[in-house]
Amino acid sequence: MSFDGLFTHAMVTELRQTLVGGRISKINQPYQNELILTIRANRKNHPVLLSADPTYPRIQTTQIPYVNPAVPTNFAMMMRKYLQGAIVTDVSQVANDRVVHLTVTTRNELGDAETLTLIIEIMARHSNVILVDNQTGKIIDVIKHVGADQNRYRLLLPGATYIEPPKQDKQDPFTPNTDFHTLVTDYPNEDVLAKQLQQHYQGFGRDSAQQLAADLHQPGDLDHHYLAFLAQFDQPQATLITLPNHKTMFAAGPFDHFGKATRQFDSLSSLLDFYYADAAQRERVQQQAGNLIRVVKNNLKKNRNKLKKLEKTLANTKQADELRLKGEILTTYLHEVKRGMTEITLPDYYHDNAPLKIQLSNQLSPSRNAQKYFSRYQKQKNAVGFVGEQISLTQAEIDYLDNIQTQIELASPADITEIREELTQQGYLKQHKTKKKQRSSRKPSQPQEFTASDGTPIFVGKNNRQNDQLTLKTARKSDYWLHTQKIPGSHVIIHSDDPSDQTLTEAANLAAYFSKARDSATVPVDYVQVRRIRKPNGAKPGFVIYEGQKTLYVSPNAELVEQLTPHA
Repeated sequence: MSFDGLFTHAMVTELRQTLVGGRISKINQPYQNELILTIRANRKNHPVLLSADPTYPRIQTTQIPYVNPAVPTNFAMMMRKYLQGAIVTDVSQVANDRVVHLTVTTRNELGDAETLTLIIEIMARHSNVILVDNQTGKIIDVIKHVGADQNRYRLLLPGATYIEPPKQDKQDPFTPNTDFHTLVTDYPNEDVLAKQLQQHYQGFGRDSAQQLAADLHQPGDLDHHYLAFLAQFDQPQATLITLPNHKTMFAAGPFDHFGKATRQFDSLSSLLDFYYADAAQRERVQQQAGNLIRVVKNNLKKNRNKLKKLEKTLANTKQADELRLKGEILTTYLHEVKRGMTEITLPDYYHDNAPLKIQLSNQLSPSRNAQKYFSRYQKQKNAVGFVGEQISLTQAEIDYLDNIQTQIELASPADITEIREELTQQGYLKQHKTKKKQRSSRKPSQPQEFTASDGTPIFVGKNNRQNDQLTLKTARKSDYWLHTQKIPGSHVIIHSDDPSDQTLTEAANLAAYFSKARDSATVPVDYVQVRRIRKPNGAKPGFVIYEGQKTLYVSPNAELVEQLTPHA
């Protein structure tokens, strides 16, 4: 279901039980539109994600790791100033709208107690995170500034008075009412009833309205159906549902109108972590790697155009042998060539004396005409070697950039920094000049670890630095190495000198999943022992050659990848 007012109600119910009474111990802004509050409650740390992302706005606790920027943003610094050490006294929802208030108590610089409210408005591209002083009603800071030129109704700027989003003329479904009786009578069609429920009640997304409409059309008491539907949001059951088109949706209850419940989670937050794990990561990577994607695409386009021109040049040089042949025939029949001729037809003794027409320059002597053909032949013969070498270099460049593009597509936000450093070292990005070179305190990222069904460790490199480290430094010579055949992807290492067929298949599935062919039906994956792999001198990062490989054909399976992922 969508993160509508009803799901917000369920999430607030969950967060209230988890966070109230907790203390805010850490505040970070790892991504442009997302704030992470670490709240210590009931002797546990709860990272709370407040996302104003235009595509995936939400509030939840999260266990997905994140990497903080080297320098905190101004918004993060302001939040630390006002919220560090604050106590969460309430988590509430405004009516049944997608607006959540985290009320906290803290002490100001003078030591006086004060109450602040951190507001998250979950409204697609208008989503925002706002800190408000309860006493004055003024905005302290906001994650996305909105001026008068963007919104005439209200300013969302530090110092402005906070004004709530415009209220809709709809009824809160959790207040006592019997309006649904009239709606069911007036609109017997289920689809029409769903639309009317959306228009009449606050906080109903399309899927919530469709589920309630289906429930109200079931035999039995209408009041019971209505109250039972609302009750599930007070005691939510975090459910992943598989739709008829094989896609999935999240819900706070069974929502059996849409499909079969395929998995239950301990909390709505863990459900959202699972559901958004891939999509939200892609969104974050797109934000962080925008300039990298642009640089790689531009260089790919430039090199592909260059390759086309080189191949065209190579095709033209294929007439070199014809030039040599004409030069030899002219030399043989030189006595028949007269100065001033523009062409001559001579027998081609290489092809059964078939007549061969040869163009001549009337400004040159017969011997100079023959020499001209030999000169052109030698020039094109030399060009074949040069053009062939350039084609080889250009194709290697395309393969490298194609591999980098795949790595960006499959990367987590933590991997982007290393990919950026690699592109800088390779000369695709400009090195920023600094007065004093600072040593980075960031630890190199590590390959992702998986565990085969029989307990064998399997490691997957997510960028070229990890691939080189994994294959050339970490792996034993007797370990097994896997990679998609002629397809950009990750290096995969099985830490075993005699893996079972099942382990090889599982590792091949990982290699296919972490490759450009992730969405393909069947993917060829080569496997070979590490001792048969070597890196040529001067080769680009991540490039190796190998021999004696065998090939498996697998279908990438996200569920299998999830099963092989170790869970703490």
